[in-house]
Amino acid sequence: MTDTNKIPDPDPRVMDFDTDYELGQDNIRPLGLDIHNPVFVISAGVIVLFVVVALLNQEASAAFFGWLRPFLTSTFDWYLMWSVNLLLLFCVFIAVTPLGKVRIGGRDARPDYSLPGWIAMLFSAGMGIGLLFFSVLEPMYYTLPELNAWPLGLDPAVAGNETMGIVGTIFHWGLNAWAVYVVVGLALAIFYFNLGLPMTLRSAFYPVLGERVWGWPGHVIDTLAVFATLFGLTTTLGLGAQQVAAGLNDVFGVPVSDTLIVGLIVGITAIALGSVLLGMDAGVKRLSEINMALAAVLFVFVLLVGPTLFLLTNFGAVLRDYLIQLAPLSSPIGRADDGYMHGWTTFYWAWWIAWSPFVGMFIARISKGRTVREFVLYVLVVPSFVCALWMSVFGGLALHQMAGGYDGVAEVVAAYKPELTLFRMLDQLPLYSITAPVSLVLIVVFFVTSSDSGSLVIDTITAGGKMDAPVAQRVFWCTFEGLVAIALLLGGGLNALQGAAVSMGIPFTIVVLAMAWCLFLALRSERHK
Repeated sequence: MTDTNKIPDPDPRVMDFDTDYELGQDNIRPLGLDIHNPVFVISAGVIVLFVVVALLNQEASAAFFGWLRPFLTSTFDWYLMWSVNLLLLFCVFIAVTPLGKVRIGGRDARPDYSLPGWIAMLFSAGMGIGLLFFSVLEPMYYTLPELNAWPLGLDPAVAGNETMGIVGTIFHWGLNAWAVYVVVGLALAIFYFNLGLPMTLRSAFYPVLGERVWGWPGHVIDTLAVFATLFGLTTTLGLGAQQVAAGLNDVFGVPVSDTLIVGLIVGITAIALGSVLLGMDAGVKRLSEINMALAAVLFVFVLLVGPTLFLLTNFGAVLRDYLIQLAPLSSPIGRADDGYMHGWTTFYWAWWIAWSPFVGMFIARISKGRTVREFVLYVLVVPSFVCALWMSVFGGLALHQMAGGYDGVAEVVAAYKPELTLFRMLDQLPLYSITAPVSLVLIVVFFVTSSDSGSLVIDTITAGGKMDAPVAQRVFWCTFEGLVAIALLLGGGLNALQGAAVSMGIPFTIVVLAMAWCLFLALRSERHK
């Protein structure tokens, strides 16, 4: 580039979605589909093959994934942790510098969605089922001494360390996690709305690859994004199915079996297909708002019927200790807490990175009209604060119950039945016959919004960035999200789900780091216009 402050205009071919040469490649249109060649063919073929092989070799799959996850998280711990730290620092940098004044879509662009609606949609897509699955599990797991997972090796039973179980949880769901989404989402938004490039991961690399981004380098980037999104998403779907099955057993006595879990995935995927047919505004947006309403009702109920004053006071202490411990928890140097760092932190960072194409593209699509500073502030800080409050109340209540002599949650955590933790905590509160079914509905709705928006994102990538690709393609990806979740659950359970997410997150970390540099170049160019 001759002018380091200006990104050259892309080849005009990429601007005309009506030609047969979108992204410089012929598109294949069998059965009326609009398939970007060869990203769709490669990714769809590999996914179909994976499902078949995993289902036909369930014992071998279980053994492989049981080995894969601990190997990857212990081998690439430093790489994952320093990468996420760099992404968080980069987010702070672009927010506080003049680059933060750049507006997504140009100077005169205005938001397409209201602020509450926007926050509801990004929050539902970004966290979803995980809030209900891990909010009680993690604080208890990090507190029980027999599980050897104290954050930083600090015993929560020792005076001054009482909040460490919750702090260790919030660390995984706070600023570091959302920084990954900020980078990917903002890069996609700027290159799409400001520079007019297709809404696909390869577009973010135009400043360094130029026209080569429409060739095989771009194909590789988009194919990696499809795999990362699919396996990151199916991990969440599998966890949700396990938790719904456990809740049905706990509330209604339905026996838990592989058949039940597979049936749940099939049924909920069918609901997600209905949401796909309704489209973004009628489907995902409406379900996201329902999500927020149900989650708010459940949260307020738990807060009010529990030890309200204790939970609110404890939340203040948790936030203070989180800020104090943020740097030590972020560093892989001199750690004596392998159970926490390798068993949880490095898995989470790989999972968030695997999720980043999905969440990033979804947030990018709904963020036109926001300034970079506004984008970073709301996408980084607001969800982190809400997650911290949620985890502090739900996890804090479970720990308070244990201190009062109730061991129900501790028993299921120690027995490695994580899907039951939320229900064991709610069981000690009034109206369990109401709150448990509401929780089940909330999990299902989170499941549906994740599956729907995830299929939309994968469809957009494999269609070369088209925003209006045929619905049949989204139906295909929505269906195979469910099939991959089934294959992983039957071929190794939770270890398989987590191993698949980590295996995709590690190579995709390189892509995300490179996107941060390309985003900086694009923002500098926009700032100088």
